[in-house]
Amino acid sequence: MCQKMSDISANMDAKVIVPELFVLGAGPGDPELLTVRGYKILQQADVVLYDNLANKELLGIAPEWADKIYVGKQPYGQYTPQESILELIKHFCFTKGRVVRLKGGDPFIFGRGFEEIIYARQIGIKTHFIPGITSMQACGMEDIPLTHRAVSEGIWVVTGTKKDGTLSADLRLAMQSNATVVVYMGMKQLDSIADTYINEGRGDTPAAIIQHASLDHQKSASGLVKDLAAMAENNGLSHPAIIIIGYVVELRNMLNMDEHEGTH
Repeated sequence: MCQKMSDISANMDAKVIVPELFVLGAGPGDPELLTVRGYKILQQADVVLYDNLANKELLGIAPEWADKIYVGKQPYGQYTPQESILELIKHFCFTKGRVVRLKGGDPFIFGRGFEEIIYARQIGIKTHFIPGITSMQACGMEDIPLTHRAVSEGIWVVTGTKKDGTLSADLRLAMQSNATVVVYMGMKQLDSIADTYINEGRGDTPAAIIQHASLDHQKSASGLVKDLAAMAENNGLSHPAIIIIGYVVELRNMLNMDEHEGTH
């Protein structure tokens, strides 16, 4: 009888595993830009699968006993194949329970987060999406608004490198409007981006490059789109970075002028 009671007690103490996947946006870099919802979910994680662009300080929010596994993809360098990441999601959801897939920026903006949601649901895992602040929103930290009345009528967000390695054809469409154009993953395509604008007679459009947006070592350069490659080289800019193209880039000069006038 005593043995049976101890068996029952042990079974009650055993954790019931409920497979769940949380695809969580870590934000542009500064850990304080994580959402409150994201903070709470990290506190409850059994496993954290984190990307290269997710700030490692965020791992400290998860419980000490939680598994923290790096599955990053460094731009143009070493990476964890997407197939391996999917297998890890499957393994840990069914063996540990609550898996947080921590991805830089917003996982649904060039982050392949939706692919992971689809995969998890297909194999019976409950999924949740928690958006993050995407890196283009951090351009405001360089006094560049994404939109401004009478200057920009909208925003085009394009990838600089498609799956086959070529520049997105949407760039040529985007540049026909007065919208701000934001290019992600475009640092290896600077010459191609510049040539596209030059060929359309728009080489003098203002542009900026922002690296490590929102972090203490953030740096940037601005000029004309035709000079993108020179801007990057002269200022030591590399990936991860975003490229902002449009007349909103010039608006930062208005603030600089106001500050200068205010000193007199």
